[in-house]
Amino acid sequence: MARAAGGKGGTPASEDAEAAAPRHDATTCWSDLERFDADVRIDTFREWAAPLLASRDPLVRMYLKERLTELIGGDAGRALEVLAWTRDAGPKEFKVFSMALKDAEAVHQPEVARRILELGMDEALEPERRAGVLSALDTQRALSADTLTRLTDFAKDPASGEAGWAAARTIARVMRNDHARAADVAPYLDGLLTIGTQSLDEHVRYMALSTPMETAPVLDARATERYARVLTSEGSPDGRGAAAHNLALSGNPREVLETFERAFGSEADVCVRWAMFRFSARAAGRDALPVMARMALTDPRFQPTYQDFERIYASGVVDFERVWLALPDQDPYGCLHRD
Repeated sequence: MARAAGGKGGTPASEDAEAAAPRHDATTCWSDLERFDADVRIDTFREWAAPLLASRDPLVRMYLKERLTELIGGDAGRALEVLAWTRDAGPKEFKVFSMALKDAEAVHQPEVARRILELGMDEALEPERRAGVLSALDTQRALSADTLTRLTDFAKDPASGEAGWAAARTIARVMRNDHARAADVAPYLDGLLTIGTQSLDEHVRYMALSTPMETAPVLDARATERYARVLTSEGSPDGRGAAAHNLALSGNPREVLETFERAFGSEADVCVRWAMFRFSARAAGRDALPVMARMALTDPRFQPTYQDFERIYASGVVDFERVWLALPDQDPYGCLHRD
């Protein structure tokens, strides 16, 4: 055990703890592993885990997280006890506790989810810790209307900082979970678009505007109209590019092509133009070629790329993914670092 005042020869106590901590590799197991598995309980977990958390081995911390998830199980009382630990936990402890809580079955109980939300919005905690707490909601199967509203309002609040960014990400991740069960994603998209258009923090706005790309929901008329406004009003080129990506999934491809063609001429950023150009093909397939041809007349840099698309469609390929893979260069304008 490290001494409180310092280590040998003036070495800091934290360095002594790191050196004395058990090391683990693929062939060596912790000698007390069997005792740990047999004897550890919720009320003794922190005591047992403390010396192991001094290890720099990520596998040890992952094991602790998985064991704690098992101990919590579906017990709401245990989940709330672990949640209480996150208030004063050290950085390594906090990560284990929050990740274990996120993966435990008990996190889906309404009282547990409500308390996580309340703690994540507690102004007494620093923003980084609030962000970590809110991330424990990422595995929710769905968000209630009230929770979605609170997360949306919190994320767009200028004072939320990093925790607001995490709140937007949580909405997007739960949207993906709910969408996998064929649920209506319109309320989630509405919340994300509200954050993406009203937050004053560019990073939070981009998180809200870009994350629907992972879920790829078909946009209804309201979402299509709101993303179209983002395409011409968002100050960040990355945000405008994300809007173009999402518009390609609209249920009204003709309207999307008209929106892209109008916006293309006034758009100054080549990467946003490239997004509108290629996502025209994603939205409407070969029917987009006339619009893409006019875009290439507006910006001659797109002439060679237009010819590539025209040639690929003429060969009989129609699926956008296959068209994309057939392009000789998928990054002709040096934009991949921004996608």
